[in-house]
Amino acid sequence: MLVSPSAELEMDRQWAPHQFSADYGAAQDAGLNAYVSEVGRGMARVTHRPDLSYNFRVVNAPAVNGYTFPAGSVGLARGLMLAMENEAQLAAVLGHEMGHVNARHTGARMSKAMVAMWVVSGITAYVRMEREQYADLAAGLGAVGAQALLARYSRDNEREADALGMGYASAAEHNPGGMVEMMRILRRLQQSRPNAVALIFATHPLTDERLRTASAALAAAYAGEAGRDAGRERFMDRTAALRAMSAAVESMQAGEQALMTRRPAEARTHFARALRQAPDDYAALLMAAKCALALKDVVEAERLAAQARLVYPGEPQALHVAGLARVGARKFEAALADFQSYERMLPGNPNTLFFKGYCCEQMGRRREAAEAYRAYLQAAPSGEYAGHARRRLGEWNMLPAEKTGS
Repeated sequence: MLVSPSAELEMDRQWAPHQFSADYGAAQDAGLNAYVSEVGRGMARVTHRPDLSYNFRVVNAPAVNGYTFPAGSVGLARGLMLAMENEAQLAAVLGHEMGHVNARHTGARMSKAMVAMWVVSGITAYVRMEREQYADLAAGLGAVGAQALLARYSRDNEREADALGMGYASAAEHNPGGMVEMMRILRRLQQSRPNAVALIFATHPLTDERLRTASAALAAAYAGEAGRDAGRERFMDRTAALRAMSAAVESMQAGEQALMTRRPAEARTHFARALRQAPDDYAALLMAAKCALALKDVVEAERLAAQARLVYPGEPQALHVAGLARVGARKFEAALADFQSYERMLPGNPNTLFFKGYCCEQMGRRREAAEAYRAYLQAAPSGEYAGHARRRLGEWNMLPAEKTGS
């Protein structure tokens, strides 16, 4: 293990806020987040690493997805919450994600990559590689968010996280059968709505062997706990507001799928339906704004992003999308202000640096543009944006010294 616990904590601190923002921020249902945090904290106390600063939230993304960062920042998307039927299943998902944290699966994966690359002096090269991928996804049009920052777990990782999750659920006095129930729910969704679970299956492969192993453990190690209350009534009470908008979430799922498969006109229809069902939903507004950008309707994109900003002023993604819309409308001064505001709220997105530079370039502010482009190239040295930045710096004779060989 070449990645220290302190490095895991730093990665969590640096990257988790970007993923949560890419997923449209924490759900604005305070009661729902309090409930998930209550269940999560109760389980965290019985894990192998109870000293970690675990935090739990439902995020506004409509996907059927859940994930954790290496020091215990856990996000559950609204689509996943809507797939659940009781608290035992919620405990299973939270326990599984904490299993990844406690087994240090992300650190182990990174350590193997570091050995393979002979990167024994630190994680700098790995971080740069991940950031390069992140830059492309976080520009504001990425449909799946900054998933490049999250581990792709192996089957062995998944099996171990299942076992740990069932153990944590049992120790916290939840019904461990929720793990088997949740696997069966996901398998049914895979058969009936495969696109809905594509993201979670990409990072958390679910095999028949995993289901058999969990079922065997339930029948043997946890046989005496099968009669425990699954917490259905409590779960239904605490998720009532979310379930009341399930139709809107399904419309967003359909729109997101259409947008990801380059069918923006169809996506617009789905997002319009979602907004009729939930007019002030932040995620629906921003998804519709991104769809308008894909259709080059910058006026509509700007309007929707502004409305999203009013709905959820504490979440920064609306600023980034508004900035992109204003770039498309050639309102470079206003776009620069949006990107600067976004960066104050959520620093560390390399693409913000690029678009700040681009706005300054278009306004003739070459020195400021060069400063932003140089900073962008440090964070993301390759790709389309990097090529543009490097060309401009070369034309202006402002490339960093190490790039010119001087």
